[in-house]
Amino acid sequence: MTTALADHFESRKAPVVPASLWSTHLRFLAFASLAILVIFWRDAVDMVRTWWTISTYNHCLLIVPILYWLVQQRREELAKLRPKIWLPGLLLTGIAAFGWLMGEAAGVALARHLGLLMMLQGAVVTLLGPTVARGLIFPMAFSFFLVPFGEEFVPFLQMVTAKLSMAILGWADIPAFIDGIFISTPTGYFRVAEACSGIEFLIAMIAYGALVSNVCFQSWSRRILFMIAAFIVPILANGVRAFGTIYIAHHTSLDFAVGFDHIFYGWFFFAFVLILLMAIGWPFYDRKIDDSMIDGDALASHRNVPVRAQKPMKPVQAMAAMGVVVLAPVLWISVLEAQDSVVPDSISLPNVAGWERVDYQPLYPWQPRFDGASHQLLGRYRNVSTGMHVDLSVAVYDRQEEGREIVGYGQGALVPETGWSRNRALAAPAGASAVELIAPGPVVRDVVSFYRIGGKLTGSGSVVKIETVKSKLFGGPQQAVAILLSSDTKREQSPMIAINAFLDDLGPVDKVADAMAGLR
Repeated sequence: MTTALADHFESRKAPVVPASLWSTHLRFLAFASLAILVIFWRDAVDMVRTWWTISTYNHCLLIVPILYWLVQQRREELAKLRPKIWLPGLLLTGIAAFGWLMGEAAGVALARHLGLLMMLQGAVVTLLGPTVARGLIFPMAFSFFLVPFGEEFVPFLQMVTAKLSMAILGWADIPAFIDGIFISTPTGYFRVAEACSGIEFLIAMIAYGALVSNVCFQSWSRRILFMIAAFIVPILANGVRAFGTIYIAHHTSLDFAVGFDHIFYGWFFFAFVLILLMAIGWPFYDRKIDDSMIDGDALASHRNVPVRAQKPMKPVQAMAAMGVVVLAPVLWISVLEAQDSVVPDSISLPNVAGWERVDYQPLYPWQPRFDGASHQLLGRYRNVSTGMHVDLSVAVYDRQEEGREIVGYGQGALVPETGWSRNRALAAPAGASAVELIAPGPVVRDVVSFYRIGGKLTGSGSVVKIETVKSKLFGGPQQAVAILLSSDTKREQSPMIAINAFLDDLGPVDKVADAMAGLR
């Protein structure tokens, strides 16, 4: 009886897969991956440079060896699986290539980096097959942490950190007043800077949480709870960190608190949060250290969904098809980028009736950023009757491309690490967006932003990206213009009063923008 059961169990095991078959498919996968990286070398280099130079993404340097380790964990079980060419995998490659094309057209690095990564994933699925891909599902999912993302959440996290600090200051009975991300106490005036938003800790801890959830847990409910903790704990800890700096300053001095913050926080703080998260999850780990990460026999015996019979495709044919899918968007965008797109050799700020040009002397240094602009001007106007002043900034682009986007993080009115912070959105004129910025002093600056592209006047960054994609993919004028109207004050009156008065005298903004771009 026992022998019969053993024979039956042995008969259900997957047949031994020749090592030569794996060797062949892995060679083709290595060649395809290298080809994709060479074709999209600019994006690959940009990702690595971002990992190396921006502290928020330094943890990505560890993701690559972790991915290797995750694959090695599964090596013995993967060897039981039979790799094969799977034509539907080209669909993932095609979607990724299309995403890269959209990112290239819109000037969105995130979309290009994500597209590059997913093309590499598509190569794995196409050249190794769905069964092997299922065995590698977590390493492939974990590889998404290689894509630099998260800077867009910095303003939100700054606000959350400021509010958490205020709540704890109230419990500590320290009198404080909050205005956006600025906190005033009897000791001094504190700003939750971009570096204090906690974004680098949050992203790293989410990646760590995903790794621990897979390696140390088998229960999905425990995995989900641990991921929630990996998200909440660093946010709360960063609020405590900001409170600690203010608390120390309140009981000692501002200089001592700043010095303590620079010494204690950073990797010390990250290590503390990491240990705290490990302590929370440790009692609930339910995967034994010698448990296999995947079951190769179960995967090998899993029956795929039946598909229409087709002639087996050779690896060379699959790579040729993949080459067509990958190269098509590159060739398309190259042809369209050859279109002429010219702007005047020089531009000047317009004359506005009832206003005169005066020296630009802001209450707190401010200058919008438009990297790579063909022309950029900034000047101050004073109303000859009321004495109100308005600053006019103009940026003109002949076309947008890598490093020359008219909208994006760090572009426009709010430049990181300059002392200015976004306080709140304001009611804006038609076709514009408006925001209140605040700097130490406090100094308030209201900024109204207009963007002109593709015949459309808008204040929405999303609309700018959409119009940019349309002009890049289907042809048309590539020129883009940004017009920013702003005024600063120490809260004696609303800056928007001066801005609205200037707009009335300036005339249609779209005509001013088109004249700057040489379109009329």
